[in-house]
Amino acid sequence: MWAKNQLFMMTMGKKGGKRLNKRDVTNAVQALFQAHPGETLSFKQIFKALKLTTHPAKMLAIDVMEEMAWDDYLSKASDNSYKLNLKTQVQEGTFIRKANGKNSFQPDDGGKPVFVAERNSMFALSGDRVRVAYMARRQNHIKEALVTEILERKHDQAVGILQVEKDYAFLNAEGNFFVQDILIPKKKLKGGKTGDKAVVKITQWPSQESKNLVGEVVDVLGKQGDNTVEMHAILAQYGLPYKYPQRVEEAANKISGEISEEEIARREDFRDVTTFTIDPKDAKDFDDALSIRPLDGSLYEVGVHIADVSHYVTEGSIIDREAEQRATSVYLVDRTIPMLPERLCNFICSLRPDEEKLCYSVIFTLDQNANIKNWHLAHTVIRSNRRYAYEEVQEILDQSSSKASKASQDPYTEELRILDRMAKALRVRRFKNGAVNFDREELHFDIDEDGKPTRCYFKKSTDATQLVEEFMLLANRTVAEFIGKAGHSGKAGKAGDSGKPNKGKTFVYRIHDQPDPQKLENLRVALAPFGYKVKTSGTRGAISKSLNTLMESAQGEREQKLVETLALRSMMKAKYSTHNIGHYGLAFDYYTHFTSPIRRYPDTMVHRLLTRYQEGGRSANQDHYEELCEHASEMEQTAQNAERDSIKYKMVEFMADKVGLEFDAHISGVQSYGIYCEIDENHCEGLVGMHDLDGDYYEFDERNYCLVGRRHHRKYQLGDAVRIKVARANIEKRQLDFLLAD
Repeated sequence: MWAKNQLFMMTMGKKGGKRLNKRDVTNAVQALFQAHPGETLSFKQIFKALKLTTHPAKMLAIDVMEEMAWDDYLSKASDNSYKLNLKTQVQEGTFIRKANGKNSFQPDDGGKPVFVAERNSMFALSGDRVRVAYMARRQNHIKEALVTEILERKHDQAVGILQVEKDYAFLNAEGNFFVQDILIPKKKLKGGKTGDKAVVKITQWPSQESKNLVGEVVDVLGKQGDNTVEMHAILAQYGLPYKYPQRVEEAANKISGEISEEEIARREDFRDVTTFTIDPKDAKDFDDALSIRPLDGSLYEVGVHIADVSHYVTEGSIIDREAEQRATSVYLVDRTIPMLPERLCNFICSLRPDEEKLCYSVIFTLDQNANIKNWHLAHTVIRSNRRYAYEEVQEILDQSSSKASKASQDPYTEELRILDRMAKALRVRRFKNGAVNFDREELHFDIDEDGKPTRCYFKKSTDATQLVEEFMLLANRTVAEFIGKAGHSGKAGKAGDSGKPNKGKTFVYRIHDQPDPQKLENLRVALAPFGYKVKTSGTRGAISKSLNTLMESAQGEREQKLVETLALRSMMKAKYSTHNIGHYGLAFDYYTHFTSPIRRYPDTMVHRLLTRYQEGGRSANQDHYEELCEHASEMEQTAQNAERDSIKYKMVEFMADKVGLEFDAHISGVQSYGIYCEIDENHCEGLVGMHDLDGDYYEFDERNYCLVGRRHHRKYQLGDAVRIKVARANIEKRQLDFLLAD
């Protein structure tokens, strides 16, 4: 950096008799102080370093420094000295690289992103933690930052396509993590050939001496275009595992699935109670089951039974360490990458029908409106009577509400009907108490045996899915209150019973903060042109009610997707933490994740803590569990990103044989570079670029989400119906390009 600045100063000094302008002096002063961020520089040192010898040049430099001090870029140390204002000008955060060169720096304090020009990036890669110095703002220019140090590399491996030449090889990296190709010594190819997709580990980072990235192949995935290769590439791109370590599989294979009589004797026995699982039709890891039996006085005992993973996976074991690192199962379009080895997640722990299984259960005594009369937490043994798919349950519920004959009904129709009625009562109360309704449709694909998508469609929430959801929410909330609220005993039971309180003990909560007031204001301003009103202040209940009214009002309207997207963006992200602040979206003061330990590590942590406290154990180390919470939250986001990329890939793959065909669509997004259009019949989304719009110059009206032609005043607004033609389907880049049809 110093050498670069010295070269700049020398260049300035060569101007000789030519009069210096203000921009030259500003750039020079800025470069000088950035090269000496911790030093106080006197006028004499500054004039000498900048080779300013004439009185006008020196006075111009003093004027520039006064302006920089006014702009908080410099601090005045004395009447004749300045230093860089480190307090406001030097920050740490995350570097975000963009393919179009519009890189940015995201401060740790949550402030607005700041532009970083490529020449000021120090070759930082997307996701790197960096330290920056804010540059003095030039007139009529945006605020800029200069990377001064790379604190931590986010990615040390890349995925891409190999190109092998006679004397060298390189990897053409995918995504926007790496701005350049990665050179690979030919002896480090690991058998890779031109056209292979490979995973490469970086062994040399760019520097002032060499701008090259150098790496070595750690795995050759296979030929580009193969379905499994592409899915593994998506996982590797995010640093997610795509195969299980053999030593972990071997450890799992040694675990016995047999349940001893001694173990059964230690547990509550639910093997003779009507019990069933309800899951997606293609699921194999059944981690929750519901049981129900009538009690006296029009009451019901309802059990929420969760696979007792922590019984089989002991803390600190090789399987546990692998699960802790993965933190979550990853659900791509055509496959699941499980958190646990297959023997555990699909066989030993999975609550398969007609098999005895160990569970950790929340047992409720409820009236017909799902009011809790009593409850307790217990280790149990169950035997599921039936495995249902959501579609089967929905058909039964629909049938039971009609006049179908009893002979044609499922044997557990009555139990499902009672649970459905209770779930509806729980749902009504939840929204009455201020929960926000974000029931968004999810895009799904039908996949053939080769992994090719044959159909894509939106899957909507149904009574069957809501039945399961409400009882899982009830169990999660109840065990969180058991720890978080004062006055609960170590054995659990009626609210307010006596005994040793758990309040204050370390626990894993699922938290969701209230919306940022500024984000709500942005939402209000954005939707005002469409006639919608949004509360930006008031009680939590008033704001959530306003959001629910907004969603209901937008149903079926052309701007529905915009409203849902912007409303969702105004929300904070849910995460895991040992510091409870409640869950805003669900309107729960206490909430956790207890019901999916097969696929989420925080649920296993919760099971262990609950068992510890039930047995009278002391509070666990909070710092340790907070670190685990932060890791789990980060891995959850990474898994979601990989899932979205797999959806994009399958969407483009589905449309690959439809290039040239026309479809009815609607405008689903408007940006400065073009309009996104979603095909009505299959929900695939593509871009009509600005350069492909008809002959006019279009201006982006960000406030009203539309493009307006300057000459002919043609308007393209969010929600407008359009006719599109599929122009390109680039599977490698996961991009769909459309044209507007005549």
